[in-house]
Amino acid sequence: MNLIIHGHHVEVTPALRGYVEDKLGRIRRHFDNVIDADVVLSVQDKLRQKAEITVRVRGNSLHAECVDGDMYAAIDALMDKLDRQVLRHKDRVRDHSHAPLKHQSIESS
Repeated sequence: MNLIIHGHHVEVTPALRGYVEDKLGRIRRHFDNVIDADVVLSVQDKLRQKAEITVRVRGNSLHAECVDGDMYAAIDALMDKLDRQVLRHKDRVRDHSHAPLKHQSIESS
């Protein structure tokens, strides 16, 4: 999986990068078909810090964003939202798989 982390009006420190990578490990455990992830961490003003992510999976793109007063809290909430989306996407993919049809035999008397 390719991971790109951008900072807008904030420096992406090794601690922030490690925290995002650690949290993305949970997503990889649920769904391992992730092609790439693009994370944008930004500071809108002193009280609003925003984290957003776009994850590309085969045939779809999932996007989540969260605003909080603390960047780490925003990342936590962001990963919770993304986790729910990934699980829902995984269920949709699994539900639409083509299972063999059960044929019913018709008995004639």
